[in-house]
Amino acid sequence: MNPTTSDSKESLEQERKEILNAFRGLMRALKNRDKEETKQIRKAFDVALDAHKEMRRKSGEPYIYHPIAVARICADEMGLGPTSVICALLHDTVEDTHITLNDIEDLFGVKVRLIIDGLTKIPDVFDENASIQAENFRKMILTISEDFRVVLIKIADRLHNMRTLGSMRADKQLKIASETKFLYAPLAHRLGLYSVKTELEDLSMKYCESEAYVDIETKLEKTKEVRARFIRRFIAPVKEALIHEGYVINIKARTKSISSIWKKMNSKNIPFEEVFDIFAIRIIIDTPTELEKSDCWRIYSIVTDFYQPSPERLRDWISTPRANGYESLHTTVMSPQGKWVEVQIRSERMDEIAEKGLAAHFRYKESTGEDNNLDRWISEIRDLLDSPDSDAIDFVNDFKLNLFNEEIYVFTPKGELRVLPTGSTILDFAYDIHTDIGGSCIGAKVNNRYALVL
Repeated sequence: MNPTTSDSKESLEQERKEILNAFRGLMRALKNRDKEETKQIRKAFDVALDAHKEMRRKSGEPYIYHPIAVARICADEMGLGPTSVICALLHDTVEDTHITLNDIEDLFGVKVRLIIDGLTKIPDVFDENASIQAENFRKMILTISEDFRVVLIKIADRLHNMRTLGSMRADKQLKIASETKFLYAPLAHRLGLYSVKTELEDLSMKYCESEAYVDIETKLEKTKEVRARFIRRFIAPVKEALIHEGYVINIKARTKSISSIWKKMNSKNIPFEEVFDIFAIRIIIDTPTELEKSDCWRIYSIVTDFYQPSPERLRDWISTPRANGYESLHTTVMSPQGKWVEVQIRSERMDEIAEKGLAAHFRYKESTGEDNNLDRWISEIRDLLDSPDSDAIDFVNDFKLNLFNEEIYVFTPKGELRVLPTGSTILDFAYDIHTDIGGSCIGAKVNNRYALVL
């Protein structure tokens, strides 16, 4: 036998073993599945493996690694279920191979077909023509109103593409990274996917502003051991007191992302050494839903028994959650060494929603039946999409306003809380209540003073 042929066969066999190991890793990450779901996932893997068998990525590795990785992100990092994993495994088959939507429906049913159809309809957002860009993005957001999993899988797809961007040409890297920073990272944030949003921002910065990225990365690495010692000393008395009180807790230290540090340096016009909140301490409590609020405030009280808080740095997103569903109690306290330290206090449920966003929100909504601000935001996006007099560019501008702006909180005379973008007017408030009120509004009373709509 030709030695080259033998080597080639061994290489292919080794490759197949590695692909199967990657798939087994995916199955381990997806814990909640029954026998039928396991069977369907294996079938989806086999279909994708066969469909992509001749394809390789720019890095040279078999293409099948990409859908497995996207499915793993969906299961492991977003907490999505078997249907999403099946769709992630198949997400490129209709667009890139001989597989058709009818094939998908025959093999996996109507629901999977609809999600794959939604994913296939989403082209790359950026194009040379602004109106085409806008229309493509409009199509992508339209899928939120059809099945939210389409957008989550698309974000998972983008995250894996960003993680493997190193094998692309420099001009492609810059284009994809810019697109990610411009739309995908803010979209992930708005859907409550904090960890994904942070990684997308960091990876975008790595390619768009590489010198600044490497500089901050190097400085963080150099100060890592000093930070670790400081954190251990800071946590010790608080942890002991909380355990003594009988709380079941998990305390983590979270280093600020490179992109967030860069933003702070630019917005405050300060060097790296003067960014005081390089890290935050997160206290996560295992407690029943009905005790979450009182227990979080009790823990706040214990923390501030040890360290002096800054009153203007208190953020209560438990009483008033953010529009993306985020709930947490934040305070900044002074350490004995004279350093300000941010402390975040939340329950395990709040932490899961903060990390896994929309997916966790829908899972808890199914068990409680409660809506929150995220439902209202999705409803507003549907209204934008349904508007007959809005073209695609107007839609993107309105949508970006919803993505990028922080929120303000306004109460109606009946005490109902409305969340609006910063900079909203009386007329925006009126329309938020009802279009008829907005259409006839000529003025309002704000803090007992009359104001006219000009």
